Amino acid sequence: METNGDKIKRTFPNLTREMSLNPQKVSIQSVRIDTEAAEKKIGRKSLVHYDPDVIGFLRRCDNNHQAEEIISFLEKRGEITDAFAHKLRQQLRKNGLRSFGPKKEEGYYLKVAKP
Repeated sequence: METNGDKIKRTFPNLTREMSLNPQKVSIQSVRIDTEAAEKKIGRKSLVHYDPDVIGFLRRCDNNHQAEEIISFLEKRGEITDAFAHKLRQQLRKNGLRSFGPKKEEGYYLKVAKP
């Protein structure tokens, strides 16, 4: 009996090979300093399947130590590159934690997503 996985492998052999060779990553190409523009860019509709990026996680931090832990964790998992992690650390040291945007308090997304 053929499973769905076997059918997909047979139908899309190159796609299956590529998916097994490459880790699933999402690269982040920029950091927004203008928080108002960033908030407008996210918008309410995009919150439906919103998955926070490194900046979203950093904006939940209370202090620089927590931010360093977040950066190290995402770097270790390969979710951000070493170079991007270095840039984030530089920004953190030079401009402070709130340079990534105002703190996102508990329930932030529930408040933002209200119609």
